[in-house]
Amino acid sequence: QVQLVESGGGLVQPGGSLRLSCAASGFTFGDYVMGWYRQAPGKQRELVAEITSAGTTTYYADSMRGRFTISRDNAEKIVWLQMNSLKPEDTAVYLCNRQTSPLSWGQGTQVIVSS
Repeated sequence: QVQLVESGGGLVQPGGSLRLSCAASGFTFGDYVMGWYRQAPGKQRELVAEITSAGTTTYYADSMRGRFTISRDNAEKIVWLQMNSLKPEDTAVYLCNRQTSPLSWGQGTQVIVSS
């Protein structure tokens, strides 16, 4: 079955850290650029970060650059998002997808940043 499953979200205090995981199955993971997205209540989905198929190049949205790190393991078919110095405005559902021929969006993983 072709799918992506996100995990690792939770409740964290401002300034804290979380590491999100996206496990892929059913397709040749190493062939695809992968992206992390987020969607906050009442807002459009936005791209957080993406990583090339070999993991050699990354891109970050301006507000995440320097705080978030995207990485991947093609053998394990996982892409991670390390999030540091979290802010309340980072509260959202975080989702992953491949950047070419994107799959149907999954449930994502909820991140709540609150004291």
